Amino acid sequence: MLFARTTNYPSRGFWIGGLLAATVAVGLPSAGRAQTLDRVRSAAAVKLGYDPNARPFSFKDEGDNAAGYSITLCTQVANELKGELGRTDLVIEWIPLSEDAAYRAVQDQSIDLFCGAEPITLTRRKEVSFSIPIFPSGTGALLSVSAPLALREVLTYGQPSDRPIWRGSPARTLLEHKTFSPIAGTTSEGWLSERIKTFQLSATVTPVSTYDQGIESVLNGSSNVVFGDLPLLLDAAARSENSSNLIVLKRHFTYEPLGLVLARYDEDFRLVVDRALSGAYRSEDFRALFTEWFGPPDKSVVTFFRQAALPE
Repeated sequence: MLFARTTNYPSRGFWIGGLLAATVAVGLPSAGRAQTLDRVRSAAAVKLGYDPNARPFSFKDEGDNAAGYSITLCTQVANELKGELGRTDLVIEWIPLSEDAAYRAVQDQSIDLFCGAEPITLTRRKEVSFSIPIFPSGTGALLSVSAPLALREVLTYGQPSDRPIWRGSPARTLLEHKTFSPIAGTTSEGWLSERIKTFQLSATVTPVSTYDQGIESVLNGSSNVVFGDLPLLLDAAARSENSSNLIVLKRHFTYEPLGLVLARYDEDFRLVVDRALSGAYRSEDFRALFTEWFGPPDKSVVTFFRQAALPE
């Protein structure tokens, strides 16, 4: 008979065991993926991605080589890997990538670590994981020296931190009908849109693709203020031919620590990365490294790295 009962069905225990196995597989998406340490040991090479347009964190120098603050830290991670894996012959492969491409490259294992200037956010942690923080960054603002003094003052000082700085007169009046340019794709873009919406400002938001483009927009008057990562704004302004005509406000509008980017579900590799960074922060040479790219650290920065370093 077509629907005759047979005795060839798997046992109930078989079905339960299979269900449990499937559940575990779903809960641990990395179980079938090669772990980073095994992959690096086998290849005798570590693939380090970097953003060539994120100076002073990462960029290409005159010899077309990877350079910058994050590059130096990633080099120290590679040295830690040599000791961890017992591979003194470990080769470093530097791979330039845009931010969008970098996240995909980390996820599909095209690179082992991304060395740039990436804010550690909960939204981004849905896609990738991060090292301990490498820099206390946040959103900053750049203006032309010809910008009204009142505008500079309200952006610099505003109201006390427990009250919105963009609400009420005269602050609101000074910010109305202005053009603000966030760096596209950065957290500054979302933050600016949210501020304008929350305080119902009649302002125009015109994103720019690069920091150099942002500088050009304030110099030619098409934008009143450019918002972006503060250390990148400082570096772009310092390198500009018109640096004397630019002002970067000494204020963080947001607090966004930066980190190195690695794949999720790989705690063994993350442990090596965090150990290398913690050792670097405790090293007597770290102050010189920081000063090379950002100037002498103040007390708050010293405290930041002291707290970021993990004990053994």
